[in-house]
Amino acid sequence: MHLSKNFTIDELCKSQLATDCGIENRPDSDEVVENLKLLCEKVLQPVRDHYSKPVRINSGYRSEQVNMLARGSKTSDHILGCAADIEINGVPNAELAQWIADNLDYTQVILEFYTPGIPDSGWVHVSYNPANLKKQNLTAAKVEGKTKYMDGFIA
Repeated sequence: MHLSKNFTIDELCKSQLATDCGIENRPDSDEVVENLKLLCEKVLQPVRDHYSKPVRINSGYRSEQVNMLARGSKTSDHILGCAADIEINGVPNAELAQWIADNLDYTQVILEFYTPGIPDSGWVHVSYNPANLKKQNLTAAKVEGKTKYMDGFIA
């Protein structure tokens, strides 16, 4: 099932963790599927169209069980089908995060575990919830063994 021109539900639900654990990682409601469609239409497809390169989905939809195993937040937008962790080969993650921030509507963009000077380090988390397009920009980094979130993109 296509969610947009270049994105399918299979790639938004693909999870190596789910496969390794023998867990079915598919949406259980039409609402989650609609959220995935909106994420693709409003964020992922415009990113794909702008860069004219495939967008790699590292993590999209997560069932509650998969999210728990991934140590995700209990309120993660991934569970709702509103978020994806993405990368594009050959595009620095800091540049990708900034392009989304400058050009699209979104709920949150997090430049996760990016190391300045290493363009393909980390990844970009992006969420789209039409009820809350707050355009929050954060950087996630490990500080003394714990994940710390800082306002803005620190690249």
